[in-house]
Amino acid sequence: MTPTSTATANPTPAEDALRPHAEDAFAGELDALAKGDDRPRPPRWNLSPQAVTTYLLGGTAADGTAITPKYIGPRRLVEVAVATLATDRALLLLGVPGTAKSWVSEHLAAAVSGDSTLLVQGTAGTSEEAMRYGWNYARLLAEGPSRQALVPSPMMTAMANGKVARVEELTRIPADVQDTLITILSEKTLPIPELGDEVQAAKGFTVIATANDRDRGVNDLSSALRRRFNTVVLPLPATAEDEVRIVAQRVESLGRSLELPPVPAAAEEIRRVVTVFRELRSGRTEDGRTKVKSPSGTLSPAEAISVVTGGIALSAHFGDGTLRPEDVAAGLIGAVIKDPSADPVVWREYLETVVKPRDGWKGFYEACRELSA
Repeated sequence: MTPTSTATANPTPAEDALRPHAEDAFAGELDALAKGDDRPRPPRWNLSPQAVTTYLLGGTAADGTAITPKYIGPRRLVEVAVATLATDRALLLLGVPGTAKSWVSEHLAAAVSGDSTLLVQGTAGTSEEAMRYGWNYARLLAEGPSRQALVPSPMMTAMANGKVARVEELTRIPADVQDTLITILSEKTLPIPELGDEVQAAKGFTVIATANDRDRGVNDLSSALRRRFNTVVLPLPATAEDEVRIVAQRVESLGRSLELPPVPAAAEEIRRVVTVFRELRSGRTEDGRTKVKSPSGTLSPAEAISVVTGGIALSAHFGDGTLRPEDVAAGLIGAVIKDPSADPVVWREYLETVVKPRDGWKGFYEACRELSA
């Protein structure tokens, strides 16, 4: 019997999307900011640079609508990033994993263009067509090279419409494909030699790229390409309070999106996970009295968000509805132990010398000890 499919070609409504695009998830905030925004806007921008900054960092719209912070960090970095987009320079967001590079990139594109979907995802297999254009080969064979047979890339679409194009994980892309950007960023044009034609960038076009500090040496940017970017380095959260706030905010957002049952009293375990990550990452305890070894992984806020979200799912579906140490222990150990030969030694030493004698951490120690045995 032939199985039947219930899938349709209809687009998923924003309210049913597992992860709505920023411009859909925060449409109310963007609309409120736009209505009360009387400051000058660069060509084809939906908001002024000041309103874009308010959208990223949080505040209040003119009509009193509360604008939730999308990024928690130095205001000046966001201002520099937004100011860069208002010039003819491209923006490179650089940082270690988990510093919200992709998150900031998406929200900047949503606030500036109202469209964060013009995205090239960088991988070792990213081809030149992903940056430039491809072909509908059926039409190409039937009709020969023509505009109708051409399949535009997100970059070409952004150029033609004066929007923001995003390139994720730029240093993961092969060097020869990276250099496709040089002509685009310097001449603001994309040649189509097969047609003797070109696409010129409309006003408002710009590029936001992200790159991982830990990927230096994978596919380093050429000096010619790097010169065409203004680089903004996004740091890890400066304080434990900032990191706890970031993790709590994103966990709450993810919980709503995944429709997880609400879990009370999660703050204590969030702070505990953040404390462990910060101590192992920095190589010393929070009070500065004890040095500890650092594991091979980055232990970023993104991983802390994943650990806590997984713990909430365990607590909601297999526990008593309260987030407890045993709910986060397995995910935390998995985040710490990336190198199976060296990291278990680092983790056991931290567990015995730091976690075991710490007041109020007995339950956490026992949960981790049981899983680490």
